[in-house]
Amino acid sequence: MIRHFSLRRRVKRRVLVLRRVMDRLLMCCLGKPVQYSMLPISAAMSSANDTPSTFASSSPSSKSRDLTCHHLHRNKSSHRVSSSDLVPLKISLLGDSQIGKTSFVVKYVGDDEKEEGGETDTTGLNSMDKTLLVSGARISYSIWEVGGDVKSQDNIPVACKDSVAILFMFDLTSRCTLNSVITWYHRARKWNQTAIPILIGTKFDDFIQLPIDLQWTIASQARAYAKALNATLFFSSATYNINVNKIFKFITAKLFDLPWTVERNLTIGEPIIDF
Repeated sequence: MIRHFSLRRRVKRRVLVLRRVMDRLLMCCLGKPVQYSMLPISAAMSSANDTPSTFASSSPSSKSRDLTCHHLHRNKSSHRVSSSDLVPLKISLLGDSQIGKTSFVVKYVGDDEKEEGGETDTTGLNSMDKTLLVSGARISYSIWEVGGDVKSQDNIPVACKDSVAILFMFDLTSRCTLNSVITWYHRARKWNQTAIPILIGTKFDDFIQLPIDLQWTIASQARAYAKALNATLFFSSATYNINVNKIFKFITAKLFDLPWTVERNLTIGEPIIDF
């Protein structure tokens, strides 16, 4: 009980520090202080509609310190939680067209209707929300996806400003989309120098159909790019939900200094994780 209480205080302190940083940023932009409601800290609740995702420490005797994330709502249209009780955090998605960015977000948020309807945002900027309960703290992720066409690149400033993490995405079966990551990175860093960088290779289910030597070449290049960008590398598949949830768990762990147990996987033919 003491460990659990200490961990909740740790999360609360981490959130408050993050709020102070966001407060200073907004004060600089608006010229006046911004008030936030106190983050409620309560016992972690279980969800009947979603399987809990757990951040466990590497020690086998630390089960009492596990933090559990629960899905509270899917998107803006189904929002049922008072915004005054949430800690809003912004995440940006950048990458070329037709690489699976929308499918990736839809898989995580769970907005099946949007994926089936095939709606297109003519502004080149899409946004979906998902709220989690992390050890009693309600965290609302606002995920901003920038279209991959030239016109949509005008949305990079508004999409990246104030983001806590930026996901640079490419198609594992298209090396030209991987080469474009460097350009996306430099454009994003003009507007945000502090966001956590994540490099994500999509369509892993198609990638493993390629010849093994080509897989090795692409994987080696992706690892080199991730190292150059000081980013964590994930291979993923929205179709089979490979590493999609794990990526957001990693972001949450980094933001709130939670235990992280996922190991590096550099095996060719398997979904690579390199950090």
